[in-house]
Amino acid sequence: MERTERAELTKRKRAPGAPAGIPDVAEPPGFPELPDLAGLPGLPDLPGFSGIPGLSRAATAPGTALETTEASELPPPERSPVAGSPRRNGARLRTPEYVGRRPPTYEAEPTSWPAADPGGLEDLVPDTVLDGARYGALTLRAGSLRGDSARYRGEPRRDALLTARFGAGDDALLLVAMASGARAAEGAHRAAREICAWLGGAVGRSHARLVEDIHAGRRDELKSGLHRLTDRTYGRLRVRAAELGLRPSEYTAGLRCLLLPVDPRCRTRVFFGVGPGGLFRLREGAWQDLDPEPREPVAEAEAEPLTGYDVADRITVDLGIPTPGTAPVIDPAEVPSEPFRFRASIARPGDTLLLCSAGLADPLRGEAELGVRLAERWARTEPPGLAEFLADVQLRVKGYADDRTACAVWEG
Repeated sequence: MERTERAELTKRKRAPGAPAGIPDVAEPPGFPELPDLAGLPGLPDLPGFSGIPGLSRAATAPGTALETTEASELPPPERSPVAGSPRRNGARLRTPEYVGRRPPTYEAEPTSWPAADPGGLEDLVPDTVLDGARYGALTLRAGSLRGDSARYRGEPRRDALLTARFGAGDDALLLVAMASGARAAEGAHRAAREICAWLGGAVGRSHARLVEDIHAGRRDELKSGLHRLTDRTYGRLRVRAAELGLRPSEYTAGLRCLLLPVDPRCRTRVFFGVGPGGLFRLREGAWQDLDPEPREPVAEAEAEPLTGYDVADRITVDLGIPTPGTAPVIDPAEVPSEPFRFRASIARPGDTLLLCSAGLADPLRGEAELGVRLAERWARTEPPGLAEFLADVQLRVKGYADDRTACAVWEG
């Protein structure tokens, strides 16, 4: 009986073309039949399996029972919504976005690094920096990136960004400071970083008093104190220029800052600074420009509260004055007069406040479609993540290739 079963187990049909004298090995009775391997994911590109893209009928040995697919019968590669961007390994190849009728002149991605000094590697500036935070209903996203022109020419990013928290708990104060070095000036990126660091240090040492004034709504005290801190910071920058043997106009930077109290009961947002840039607010789907051009001085009774500035707010250059306005303004020819900008406003739930350097403010004012696109993206329920925010900030516009630095604040 056992011989008969063993004989039955060894009976086989030879596959066509199999060498003589080598019997096939049978599976034990009841062993489950193997499934068809064709089309299973993860199989290597080996001849003999059907369903492998690109395998032609000629690649299969004659007489086998496996089916193959002609390359011409394969579906075309899936296209992403951006024209000419096929998928690669399942991921969309995105073409960098831009707004306007024509693409920008420069490439979208970095091309060249600035030249490095072996003895001054601490002076190198990364192409892009990102930061973010959330305190209760307050969400911040901040970033600074090199402009297309600087990326192409191998120049360092002239914009600097500082984000800092001073204090703890509800008494904490958030500072966002950004600066833009003078165009085509050697060491412009150093001037921008130094003015942010010096101003940040001054705000940090005075943060307790600043928080108290913000909570109490002391607008005049805030404006006077911040003007004084800004004056002293620019005074230090002029001293540094003299140490380097440079004129003040060759070693300077525009400065823009936001002060945000952490206490959720206080929705006062304080902006101050010197030089070009932008302060915008997205409210109910529409952008409001909160940083108008300098205007002529107006009578006190006609002045609008919490908006704009006048000629009397010009930054002074006398480092020793105790309070702005108590000494005459001195404007050397090599130091262009810039107004001190100040604004304190009350935020509403759903607002998005945007502080930015001129690299983003100029295209926002000059290309309406950019504002429309950002409004669509930032009016959603949840603020964007860091990567999304970076993609939004670097939406490109032909004719605008400067560094871009921005901080957006979402009010919950």
